[in-house]
Amino acid sequence: MSEHRRKPPQPQGGGRAAARRGPSGSSSGRRAAPRGATGSPSDYGFSHEAGGEEQSYSGRAEARRAAQRSTGGRRRAAEPSAGRRGAPSGPPGRGRGRTAPARNRLVDYPRADKYGWRRWVPSWKLVAGLFVGFVGSLVAVAGIGYAMVSVPKVDETATAQNNVYYWKDGSQMVATGGETNRQIIDSAQIPADMRWAVISQENKTFYDDSGIDPKGIARAVFNMARGGQTQGGSTITQQYVKNAMLNDQSQTLSRKFKEIFVSIKVGATVDKEEIMAGYLNSAYYGRNAYGIQAAARAYFNKDAIKLNPGECAFLSAMLKGATYYDPAGAVSIDSAATPEANSKRALVQMQDTLDKMVEYKHLSPEVRAKYTELPKWQNPRSNTQLSGQIGYLVDLANSYVVTHSKETGITQDKLQQGGYSIYTTFDKKKVDELTKAVTKVQKANIKPEKRPDTDTHVQFGGASVNPATGAIEAIYGGEDATKHFTNNADQTGAQVGSTFKPFVLAAAMTWGVRDPDLGSSQAQDERTIVSPESLFSGKNKLKIKNYDGTIWKNEKGEEWLQTNDGNVSLGSPPDYKIDLREAMRESVNSAFVQLGMDVGLDKVKEAAVNAGVKESTLAGTGFPSFSIGISDPSAIRMAGAYATFAASGKQRDPYSVQKVTSKDGDIYTHKTETKQAFTSKVADNVTDVLKTVVEKGTGTAAQLEGREVAGKTGTTDGNKSAWFVGYTPQLSTAISMFRYPDDETQKNRTFLEMFGTGGQEKIHGASFPAEIWHDYMEEAMEGLPVKSFPTPEPIGEVVNDEPAPVPTPSVTETEEESPSPSPSPSETETEPSPSPSETCTNFFDCDDSSGGTNSGGNDGDTGETSPSPSTSESEESSRGNQNGGIFGGPTG
Repeated sequence: MSEHRRKPPQPQGGGRAAARRGPSGSSSGRRAAPRGATGSPSDYGFSHEAGGEEQSYSGRAEARRAAQRSTGGRRRAAEPSAGRRGAPSGPPGRGRGRTAPARNRLVDYPRADKYGWRRWVPSWKLVAGLFVGFVGSLVAVAGIGYAMVSVPKVDETATAQNNVYYWKDGSQMVATGGETNRQIIDSAQIPADMRWAVISQENKTFYDDSGIDPKGIARAVFNMARGGQTQGGSTITQQYVKNAMLNDQSQTLSRKFKEIFVSIKVGATVDKEEIMAGYLNSAYYGRNAYGIQAAARAYFNKDAIKLNPGECAFLSAMLKGATYYDPAGAVSIDSAATPEANSKRALVQMQDTLDKMVEYKHLSPEVRAKYTELPKWQNPRSNTQLSGQIGYLVDLANSYVVTHSKETGITQDKLQQGGYSIYTTFDKKKVDELTKAVTKVQKANIKPEKRPDTDTHVQFGGASVNPATGAIEAIYGGEDATKHFTNNADQTGAQVGSTFKPFVLAAAMTWGVRDPDLGSSQAQDERTIVSPESLFSGKNKLKIKNYDGTIWKNEKGEEWLQTNDGNVSLGSPPDYKIDLREAMRESVNSAFVQLGMDVGLDKVKEAAVNAGVKESTLAGTGFPSFSIGISDPSAIRMAGAYATFAASGKQRDPYSVQKVTSKDGDIYTHKTETKQAFTSKVADNVTDVLKTVVEKGTGTAAQLEGREVAGKTGTTDGNKSAWFVGYTPQLSTAISMFRYPDDETQKNRTFLEMFGTGGQEKIHGASFPAEIWHDYMEEAMEGLPVKSFPTPEPIGEVVNDEPAPVPTPSVTETEEESPSPSPSPSETETEPSPSPSETCTNFFDCDDSSGGTNSGGNDGDTGETSPSPSTSESEESSRGNQNGGIFGGPTG
């Protein structure tokens, strides 16, 4: 250092600082001053006595080293004689080498009194203090965490379940329809062997632990710290928490700590049986089966409560990972998961579980000895469990449950969450037989590859209803519910044709025809009840009149001329009178169109609705053709309406669900409501007339050996649909046939004509529909007792539409009315068509030699319906938008 930078000499005694400190002892500073106060060369070293001579040093560094040697260490304070600042003796001065004041540190680390590497070795006091502090911190954190955490609500995904559907006989149809293949059951329905199997294999201290296993947790944390997977260490409580409450399967430290805190809380506050049931109901067993009930069905097709100890041990093995334990194998997931390898692993695991159950006194050796092989398991269900008719049946049941939500309490959202057991009315045998009957006719006759212009897009629908209850026992919705999505039994849009005529007859026998000589208001009250022997005109191209004898005209002033099938007149010439029984048997349009006008189309509509037809499916109620079936009820509704006649006028709405239950018990049971739609006299007379259709009319193909059958054929204008609806005393069945493109993306789809379909010139209700009805009903009625229809009581008067009948004051026929005598019907003859020209099918554009300007066209069995007189034909409306009713349609 340069001389000019040295400080001036200080006064003897150390200056003002020394004076302030007073005559105290040596300083506790860390360093000795490198030089004295005089500034002389000898002041750069410390003086000490060594033979009476004074030793000098060449610099400050050497002086410091000398001081360290003389004091035993570089941090020891210098002696007073060393001239330190503030000492009472020695040269005064302050310099860079002075000793700093000592400090009291809370943690002496690095250690002040050690040197070299020893400075960095903590003392035992420090280690002990840190350990105590760490443990205390953990306890504090755990306490705070435990106090703050609450038992989470069970996650919705852990309770999402399937719905289980059952056949009429109680056997399971299918488990589907919810978000997850799971059916939650309560603890009482879980066999004790299943609980002990899981406890013995996974958590033998389950009933004693606090919800966690500290050793297992430490092992899991160690594995995660090494970057590995957590394995083992999770108690049943932890697994339940992870599966059902956290809905988080990630292998992270944060999730694991959260799981631990929640598990401790759950273990302390939730009953062990509830935890066990929750775990077994939420765990995954493979085969898309969540929960023990779904697993029992998936592997053994039985309810969980019926599992034996061997099956329980087997299913506990599936909890370890069905990919490698399911005997069916899973080579699509892992080539090592072959059926052979999986079977071997499953057997070893199962036997180990059984041995542990014996070891822990949960199973006797004698019982254990019975289960030395894998239990008999079934192959996994295919992914097409809703194929065929099953999908239609499930949709029908679901629609019923949701539509009746006021009674069932089940909304669409609740149904989607699942967990319901739905007991349907469907008879498995009848469903199978109906499918066979349709398939037989279809394969034998419909050849789209051979006749692409006529045999493509051919579809069938069908339904059977029990007249005594209204239960839907069978349906045919289409070829396959996974390919063809519209349920043809429930919604089609296909017109029903002449199968509508029985409602006209029922209206005529209930309310009667109006007196043409009375005013409209009085005529409603003064009516004549009609007998089946009443006479109406069967003339082809009949000019239709209002009830008062005036010619009916549309809004454009155009008259209506009703044609019969084949343009033939039926009845006795010259006026072609025909009684209603004969007109029904031969399906004569003109007679029933005029009868409908005389009764009133409002009454015809009322009769159809009373029988069970949904009002929303009725079309053209203001036009004469309404009476011959321009409406489009579903097969279910037509079968149900005819069932009203079979039940002597007692109407019961068709239904598809008998009972609904959940884990909480029964929540809905169907109660049949019966309405008296018609008197038994009316209904039994309608049945008696329809019997003649099958015995010697258009429906002879539907005859069943040894059984009475009543029914009606129906074919619509343009040959675009064909029907047969018939019944025995025990079962009513409707069959429909039509052509309709099945491409949902195609716009402006319409019903197609069936001329030439199946190799036939024309499709009638008497052809394929009646054949299907016959084949199905023969099998469906097998084993049922032979019953006859009630003998009808005579009803009404023989009415002749010209001249007008004498009115009677009664409004409706009653059960107690005495029968009115009626003459025997006269024989009728058929007159050939007056011309070979084709049937007119444009309502108001046909010329007629009789003076009318319009003609209602038709095509049918022997006289069927004309199209709707609306601007666009009703069959061009959106298919299936009106017919579902309570079975899937928008009306609910």
